[in-house]
Amino acid sequence: MKTIFKIARTELQKLFYSPVAWLILVIFAFQVALGFTGIFERFVRQQSLGWSLYALTPNTFGGMMGMFTNVQTYLYLYIPLLTMGVMSREYGNGGIKLLYSSPLTNYQIILGKYLSLMIFGLVLMLILGVFSAYAAITIEHRDLPLILCGMLGLYLLICAYAAVGLFMSSLTSYTVVAAMGTLATLAVLNYVKTVGQEIEFVRDITYWLAISGRADTFIAGMITSEDLLYFLVVICMFIAFTILKLHTGRVRSTWIANFGRYATVFVIAMLIGYFSSKPKLMGYLDVTRTKTNTLNRASQDIVAKLDGGLTVTTYTNMLEENAYSALPSSYKWDVSYNFGRYIRFKPDIKMKYIYYYHKAKNEHLDKQYPTLNDKERMDTLQKIQDFRFPILPYSAISGQVNLQPEMFRFVRLLERENGQKTFLRIFDDPQRFPSEAEVSAAFKRLTEKLPTVGFLGGHGERESNNPFDRGYKMFAQEKTFRHALINQGFDFTDIVLNQPIPDSIRILMIAEPKRVLNDDEKKILQQYIDRGGNMLIAGEPGRQEVMNSFTEQFGVSFLKGTLVKPSEKYQPQLLTLKPTKAATKFSYYFDYMLKREALLTMPTSGGLQIDSSKGFKVTTLFTSDSTGSWNETETTDFVDDSAVFNPAVEKMEPIPTVAALSRTINGKEQKILVTGDADWLSNGELGMSRKDLPAGNFYLINGGFSWLSDGEVPIDMRRPPMPDKALKVGESGWKLSDIFLKWVFPAVLAVCGLLIWIRRRGR
Repeated sequence: MKTIFKIARTELQKLFYSPVAWLILVIFAFQVALGFTGIFERFVRQQSLGWSLYALTPNTFGGMMGMFTNVQTYLYLYIPLLTMGVMSREYGNGGIKLLYSSPLTNYQIILGKYLSLMIFGLVLMLILGVFSAYAAITIEHRDLPLILCGMLGLYLLICAYAAVGLFMSSLTSYTVVAAMGTLATLAVLNYVKTVGQEIEFVRDITYWLAISGRADTFIAGMITSEDLLYFLVVICMFIAFTILKLHTGRVRSTWIANFGRYATVFVIAMLIGYFSSKPKLMGYLDVTRTKTNTLNRASQDIVAKLDGGLTVTTYTNMLEENAYSALPSSYKWDVSYNFGRYIRFKPDIKMKYIYYYHKAKNEHLDKQYPTLNDKERMDTLQKIQDFRFPILPYSAISGQVNLQPEMFRFVRLLERENGQKTFLRIFDDPQRFPSEAEVSAAFKRLTEKLPTVGFLGGHGERESNNPFDRGYKMFAQEKTFRHALINQGFDFTDIVLNQPIPDSIRILMIAEPKRVLNDDEKKILQQYIDRGGNMLIAGEPGRQEVMNSFTEQFGVSFLKGTLVKPSEKYQPQLLTLKPTKAATKFSYYFDYMLKREALLTMPTSGGLQIDSSKGFKVTTLFTSDSTGSWNETETTDFVDDSAVFNPAVEKMEPIPTVAALSRTINGKEQKILVTGDADWLSNGELGMSRKDLPAGNFYLINGGFSWLSDGEVPIDMRRPPMPDKALKVGESGWKLSDIFLKWVFPAVLAVCGLLIWIRRRGR
């Protein structure tokens, strides 16, 4: 061991006595400083302007533009300059003969030289440490483990690059060739993840061998056994290659024996990599303060209930517009990105992919190949795109799954061993893939019976499957819409009051009935109410008589008239409402709504009159404004007429528009949500975009249905808030820091290197 340290010390002296090492340090420090100061300057400026800052630690170091992320993109350029002469120099000046004739072993020579590179890597990390320390000091409540984890990942990356460079340097006496060879090898290690992705065993090997993105998990604050072992195995493999190369120079042997030694090292490394990438053998450590890389507690509880086998089958229609969402070439990415956090807690999840073709929505293909049938289109695409995986006609799989209700779109079928199954969809929005909320909701369907919402019909009510402006399909069961309740865990059915309402109905939706219920229907509805069924009742101005016929028993009456608030931009009957203080305590959704300055939009709302003597606890969630707003009882035509305040019969005061009622009955809590408007959750209103009006109707939808379902769905995705949202440095302090980090610090390194070089030259 002492010999190894002596060799390392000698190599370090050679490095630091040469201008190359100091030039690397100076340029590296300046390049890091440019990236870091650009990020931090933006944060300082935003704070000085009064803007809110959020998650400063991960945003400074990780994400798309963080310091550690940027360092990854150019770190590979420095290592070849560092390693190109470590062994090449020995070949060029004849020093290798002295090493061969010395009592030093191959292991001592190579490990000593590699140790010097590791120490130089620590010097590079000290440079990063200066910027990291500045951030840790100036960010309030910084997440220090996240910073240290990112530095660990970058250091392992440097060590892996150095091992590659050391081996390439041992192959030639030309330093430039060694540097170019190192760059070429690193390029191969980046590209190899795209090789053989259609073959399962080859895919596992080549994807594991790729070095690109290996430090990303560390930068994000996650240490996995797979990534840790990857760096260790790659380092050991290339060091072993270097030792074998040195061995062939000392001992003569056949090329077959030499090849066998190299192949043995490579095969052992690949086997370790193959098995270390198996989910059942992987370990994880999330070092972030809020465990952002881990499923939240609600999702973990759901996965814990998924006992037995679970298969996720992805059905890709190659003639549909989402056909390229999960091709075999992106298998590893798809599994990791969409299900990686779930596989961590349930490693026996099986992933299957089936590719088929059938007529589906795809305007691009319709325009490009208007005269071709499905098979002809598929044959054409297969030749153009060179698809080398089986693509079946839908008729070949129609016996095992019915994809017609899913419109033959890209979809996943989740299926347990006990036969329970459900679909998991992608959505027509920029994110496209389901988030943790949608995936966990789909898994929850497999473990328990989730709430069914019954839509009352037969009296002109709004319908859950109506796609037109006044319908409710978007919020209720539009499969392509992420926030539709069917994608958040709810089921829906239509209810007609010609028989008792089934016990499976957890929430009854009554949306603007136009006709009064007859006596038999009232009895059936009353049975549901008396047994403690939950309800959402949405009225409209002009329907007061119908609504009051069954809501007055709750202590809620719909007032005659329409609530108005005249403005220059919008119709007077359009209300834009903030949640009340009571609402923010009622549900965290309304607290988010208030903090994000979102508004509830009600195009035509009547007022609610509350009578608390009926035995219900009443929480008023939204009211009209106390000034400039009133209940207009005289004007009914707001297009050709104007709403004029008449103090003789009208009064400006806050009037409830949304109220939550609850009581204990039959040993359970009954919950009823009443709104004075039925348009606030219609297709037309949810799809409406008004200038300078941040609509937040989905906060009420999610908050209301979460309350009505007793918190079962939508699933609570809250995490502890990140406390690192303020800086301790102001603009004046930052100006001095900027000069020091960007100019003074690299200059100090340059002066140190210059002084050492001059002193060495003098000797």
